[in-house]
Amino acid sequence: MSRKRTTLLALPVAALLALIPSSASAYPNPGRVTGSVVTHDPSMIRTSSGQYLLYATGGGIASKTSSDRTAFSAGADAFGSRPGWWSAYSSVPEAWAPDISFHGGKYLMYYSVSKFGSNTSAIGLAGSTTGQPGSWTDYGTVYTSGSSSDYNAIDPNLFVDDDGKWWLSFGSWWTGIKMIQIDPATGKQLSSNTTRYSLASRPTGTKAVEAPFVVKRGGYYYLFASYDTCCAGTSSTYKVKVGRATSVTGPYRDRNGVSMLSNGGTPVLESHGSVIGPGGQSIMNDVDGDLIVYHYYDGTDNGTPKLGINLLNWSRGWPVAH
Repeated sequence: MSRKRTTLLALPVAALLALIPSSASAYPNPGRVTGSVVTHDPSMIRTSSGQYLLYATGGGIASKTSSDRTAFSAGADAFGSRPGWWSAYSSVPEAWAPDISFHGGKYLMYYSVSKFGSNTSAIGLAGSTTGQPGSWTDYGTVYTSGSSSDYNAIDPNLFVDDDGKWWLSFGSWWTGIKMIQIDPATGKQLSSNTTRYSLASRPTGTKAVEAPFVVKRGGYYYLFASYDTCCAGTSSTYKVKVGRATSVTGPYRDRNGVSMLSNGGTPVLESHGSVIGPGGQSIMNDVDGDLIVYHYYDGTDNGTPKLGINLLNWSRGWPVAH
């Protein structure tokens, strides 16, 4: 990412507010990245050594590394040999939309296995002491959905609250974004709370909302999600929206007070210029602030999916990409 962008966080608030987009078409271009930038559904973490470690959709979970958040190099897959249970949910089989985090001295990675367009899906979990490709131990399934389910067990995101409770949001299409409580001891669903909460949905028209990511900032819980169509190159209509709540399980509402259960959501990133269908996002806190890490389809390169990174500013109580 361009170092020029990092200086925005040092600007006076008044000057920074003047930079906030005044219309949906005024979104920033992604920060500069080079090298291995073809990616889909990226999740990134900064290790204790300062290395940026990114995992993404594809194969046995694709990886990239960077020392400066600008130049990225492709690495080996997280799994050199894919867990056998994957074949029950995907004929390929491959894994999608990993979510990497670090808790209790261990790297954790939730991920999904599914056939495209099907809700016969599963969320898996793996752990590693180093986070490096080839070091992951698979712990099997965390949550599943089948053809008779009204939800889809994909696109997981782990959120650990200030009170030590763990929560996993996930889902897409069907009846929208869901959440379950997780047992910190196992990384799987807490046996004493089997409630499946609903966080976001589109009751009429298209059901297309997926890829949840939850963070807590300034006393509010913020739910980011991707809306509309991904994976269609330059025809993709993906966009990122956000809502906030005073409880982790909702209700989440957008800036206008519309519930995310009723197709609400305040735009964060949308198509602009050659940046088409931004989404599949994750949020990462780095040394210079919060980042939104996502993919977009490059209109100047036949719709190839590429890595996007932007800083987020929260000065108005809602995230704005720069």
